[in-house]
Order: sequence, then C-alpha cells, then structure tokens
Amino acid sequence: MTERRRLVRVPATSANLGPGFDVLAGALELYLELEVAEVGEFSVDAGDESLPTDRSNLCVQGFEALHPVDGLSFQVRSQIPLARGLGSSAAAIVAGLMAADHMYELGLGREQVYVKAVEIEGHPDNVGAAIYGGFVVCPRAEEEGLPAPIRIEPPQGVEAVLVIPPGEVPTANARAALPPTVAHDDAVANVAAASQLVLGLERTDLALIRRGLADTIHQPHRAQLYTRSMDLVAKARDFGALGATISGAGPTVLVWSYWQDTGKVVSAVTEWAGDEAEVRRVPFSPLGADVPEM
Repeated sequence: MTERRRLVRVPATSANLGPGFDVLAGALELYLELEVAEVGEFSVDAGDESLPTDRSNLCVQGFEALHPVDGLSFQVRSQIPLARGLGSSAAAIVAGLMAADHMYELGLGREQVYVKAVEIEGHPDNVGAAIYGGFVVCPRAEEEGLPAPIRIEPPQGVEAVLVIPPGEVPTANARAALPPTVAHDDAVANVAAASQLVLGLERTDLALIRRGLADTIHQPHRAQLYTRSMDLVAKARDFGALGATISGAGPTVLVWSYWQDTGKVVSAVTEWAGDEAEVRRVPFSPLGADVPEM
C-alpha cells in the first residue's frame, strides 16, 4: 500500500496593520512547513522543545478537525518566531487543515478551510492572510455565515522591515489590556485611517498608506506591554519609513518602507535596536498556504 504523505507551506502574517483591529492582515515571506506521513503510529516532531508533541499541538488540532491522526507522524519546521505577533498559531492551524484536506482528498475550498480555521483560532485576520496571501480585509460573520476575505495584491515596491524583540507577549495578555468600550472620536479616527490604508494598498499610493497606519484603538492601550516597541512606532518616520505598526498582539514592530528607502531604514532601525531586537527585511508575500509536490 502506498504511504500517504503531504508537505504544506504557510506564511507568517501581520495582523491589524494599525487601524484594522481583527480585520486587516498581510502575509510575509517567513514560513512554517508541516510534513505529515502515514507511518503506523502517532508522533509529533514540533521543531521546538517549547511546543507540545501531543494532540494539543496546533498543527495536530487543525488536522484532527478534519480527519483522525492515528498512525500519522507530524514534522514541523518553522521560521516564524513564537508569541511575537507574527501569526505562528494561525500558520500552524492552517497547515494542519490544509494537510488533512489534501492528504485525504476531502475537496474543501479555501473558503471552507478559512471558516474552519477561524473557528479554531477565534479571529479571522491572521488565518485569512495565511490562507490567501497578500493583504486581506476580513468581514464579520453574517446570518448566512462567514464571508471570505477580500484579498488585495501587495503594492509594488512596499516592503516590510520586522523588528523582533526577544520577549513574548501571549495574545490573551494583549487582548486583556484592551478597554471594554471605545471612544467615539477614536472609532471615527480608525475608520478614516483604515479606509485610507486599504485604498492605498489597492492603488499603491504611498501617501494614503502613510496616513492609513495610525491607530487609536488598540496600540495605545497595549503600550505598557512593550514600551520600546511603541517608541519605534513613534520614531519610524524619522528613520525614513512610511510608518510602523505593532504586528498582531506584539511585541514585533512592522516597519513599512518603500524599496528605495529600505536600505537606510534597515540601517537606522538596526542602530536604534542595538542588541535589544532582531531586524529582518522581509517582503510581503503574494502567496498563501501551499501544498507543493513532493
């Protein structure tokens, strides 16, 4: 009997993008790879000793949401830092779902994988970008169900510079820092900024993107969790960048740059960060989760 085996590749993601809390996200060219094979017994090589090697592993949870995992081996290799606001959990869930769908020919479309991933993850932005690639706008669920994300191709020449501090910020802690209500003026400001950002991404309009990165709803309330990261958000334009946003729950900062300026931005940010953070120049990815031929 032929042994079933699948390899899945899923990009890292940056959610919120400033004003688009739980709605906007973009895919990045850092990847998690999951290989699943029928070997006769269950096992998990998580690729990181801090991650679970049982059925609580998120790759396994994603897979098991669609198909039993008995007799399967899971091997995970990931470039995505954990608990840094780069969608590591979303990538793992999506990888498991995609592996099960392709390995057992379940015939699910990306829309169905997306709905299942949102059920497991709890919010749509990271999983949307991980599945579809590029940038996504994730509508809220309606009576008819959860609409698929609206995808935007990455604007030509716009690049990401990631500044990744060593400390972890669990998503639950970042969400707990948010107030139960939002001031009217803050809500209006974020709607205006998010509208400009989406239009700027679609048009490759740098001025709109620059104005669209402002946030008043979540970043200020989380500032005490990562004061150094928020300092960089405030200083990013001084370094030649279009601006900067906290990536997801943080503490990673996504510095937005036009390609002609990225070299000097990287140099300035690296000097500012010193030994306190890792700086990576990472393109936005037009591709989402993929199942390459083995």
